[in-house]
Amino acid sequence: MGAAYVPVPWVSPLLYGAVLLGGLYYLGAGLGDGAPLASWRTAGFVAGLVALFAVEVAGRRTPAPWVPPLVAQGALTAAVVALDVSGLAQVLFVLLPFTAYFAYGRTVALVLAALCVGGLLGGWLLTAPGWYRDMEYVSDLLMLGIGLLLALSMAAVAVGEQRARHALQEYAARVAELSATAERNRVARDLHDSLGHHLTAISVQLEIAAEFRELDPDAAGRAMTEARRSVKLALGDVRQSVRALRGERRPSLAAALAEWARDDGAGPRVTVEVRGDEDGYGAAELTALYRAAQEALTNALRHARASRVSVAVRLDEEAARLAVADDGCGFVPQQVTAGFGLTGMRERVHLVAGSVDVDSRPGGGTRLTVVVPRGGGER
Repeated sequence: MGAAYVPVPWVSPLLYGAVLLGGLYYLGAGLGDGAPLASWRTAGFVAGLVALFAVEVAGRRTPAPWVPPLVAQGALTAAVVALDVSGLAQVLFVLLPFTAYFAYGRTVALVLAALCVGGLLGGWLLTAPGWYRDMEYVSDLLMLGIGLLLALSMAAVAVGEQRARHALQEYAARVAELSATAERNRVARDLHDSLGHHLTAISVQLEIAAEFRELDPDAAGRAMTEARRSVKLALGDVRQSVRALRGERRPSLAAALAEWARDDGAGPRVTVEVRGDEDGYGAAELTALYRAAQEALTNALRHARASRVSVAVRLDEEAARLAVADDGCGFVPQQVTAGFGLTGMRERVHLVAGSVDVDSRPGGGTRLTVVVPRGGGER
């Protein structure tokens, strides 16, 4: 057991104070035949208790192992017991295994408790032969045993509570770390899926405008119009993300996808069809479908050189099915290393227990299919 466990701070000072007051009262009231109140023995008794308290404070500031403070505490306790004429100081022996429990664990504490009892019995054998016939000595032994039992029990409970608190703190730190990682991944996906899509569209339209500025001013103008439209869509997407962070309601999937439909000659012809009812589908599931369609459209604009792109969503009672198809150049899926877009799409879809399938071949276009179960929620 390490030094992360600390003794209950109020136990030792309370016990020192009780022994001090009890011993002084015993002497002041003249209850025994021992030394008077004003004597070197009384002064040593008080000084020993003060020294014990100082060692207690020093032990809390000393990193484990607490061998020097514990040895000093044992020696001072024996001295105080020898100087005390009232016999109350014997209870201080319980503090030795109590303190050791926090520093070294249960086994060492039990050994020290046995040594305390053995030491007391050894002293009685030397100074009080036949002690076992004296009820006062027997009573003191029983009280010491009960005190040791209570002290060890209290130490066990305190160590268990501290261990549980440390474990809870470690668990909370781990949860915070995982939450931060998940949030960073989510933000990265959102940035890629939203701004990445719109910036790609803007880049394509600006390239068209630059190439056709002199050859076909009308086509260049349409491309600039489409670029401005993409800028507005990007701003709208950012606003939607901000509203989502604030907990506000997002627009419907059909309304969000409908903004992509176009047939103005400035780029690929995009058709959008949404069938079914969104009721029963959570925000995470609808967002996964929206971002998957967005990523597929971005890839069609950036890589496929497609002239037509179709986006079809069917929302059934059991699952939602998204299909995005283009007539572009296609590719061999097994020979392409997935970029962050496809990786983020798969992560997002898998979080809602969905599946992603990409079907493509060179010259044959590409078809992306995403299936998301209804009511699954985010895993």
